[in-house]
Amino acid sequence: MLLSPAFTEVGFGDLPAWYDDDQLAAFEAFRRSAFHVLTKAYRSGALGVASDAFGPAYAEARERPAVNRADARAFFERHFQPALVAPEGRDHGLVTGFYEPDVEASPVRTDTFAVPLLSRPADLVDVEDTNRPVGMDPYLAFARQTPDGLIEYFDRPTIEQGALAGQGLEIAWVADPVDAFFIHVQGAARLNMTDGSLRRVTYAAKSGQRFTGPGGILARIGEIPLEKVTMQSIRAWFKANPDRVDEILWQNRSYIFFRHAEVENAALGPVAAAKVPLTPGRSVAVDRLLHTFGTPFYIAAPGLTAFGGKPFARLMIAQDTGSAITGPARGDLFAGSGFDAGEIAGVVRNDADFFALLPKSLLAVGQR
Repeated sequence: MLLSPAFTEVGFGDLPAWYDDDQLAAFEAFRRSAFHVLTKAYRSGALGVASDAFGPAYAEARERPAVNRADARAFFERHFQPALVAPEGRDHGLVTGFYEPDVEASPVRTDTFAVPLLSRPADLVDVEDTNRPVGMDPYLAFARQTPDGLIEYFDRPTIEQGALAGQGLEIAWVADPVDAFFIHVQGAARLNMTDGSLRRVTYAAKSGQRFTGPGGILARIGEIPLEKVTMQSIRAWFKANPDRVDEILWQNRSYIFFRHAEVENAALGPVAAAKVPLTPGRSVAVDRLLHTFGTPFYIAAPGLTAFGGKPFARLMIAQDTGSAITGPARGDLFAGSGFDAGEIAGVVRNDADFFALLPKSLLAVGQR
């Protein structure tokens, strides 16, 4: 597999503020992926970064944990070569933010807690080229099994109007439909249950239709200027217009289903697409069709100061993905869990330069 021309090799000295960053937390995130691949290797991305090229780095990370920032920096400089990632159709890449909401919930429906989070229905089927019916939208990765074959699954408005009622799919109930929607957007949540327990739900599947964000809708109809669209401004608009929540949210046909997950380490986020817990401020969601999970990315976004008050320049590990994360220089930064993390994630939309740290073993093969 040849490396894509999207990569241009540079030196570590070319990475903005590389020597100011503390890469120890990124090393710990990378190490979690190093242990996961003992069970199942990550799929290689289309840009040519073969997953097995990480073998030497993964082995050392498992066997010799870094104990300080100097160890961590030396590890990455020993095993990797940075390369600038060329964006598509713009001068710089783009970063946004995501987080794990923290909401109150009930295990049963009550007058207060009346909005369900649903588990995966039995008739929801994964769709691939091998079982896709002729004429079905090639975007759809899920479908509904019927006696007559696979058809498009129920969408958000149909489900929220009762299409799946009576099947016992409710795994928790929350009070606010807007909170429920943002749990769908983030793909996970910590639930503070009315019985005093702490639970976590995380993504299990989706109905399959394309995601349509409420921010874009509100901008298009003139309710919020596009440059003012943030999670906070969207929430404020919904609070001021409670009678129009369904009108806006039902234009997003995509619906997310969940499963229970353990809260093993409160300092870490949910287990995401790379099958490891996300690390706040060090895990990034990327386009998994192009990139390979486990790849370190040094991301520099001078206009982003929400993470710690200074221009963002830090090493991140590719450990998640998302339907809106498309392109080689596109990332979604995991801010953490709870309200404060949401305040950070909700305002992130910044130009950024992406530098992939490519395994030196991969580059050596390519130069033969």
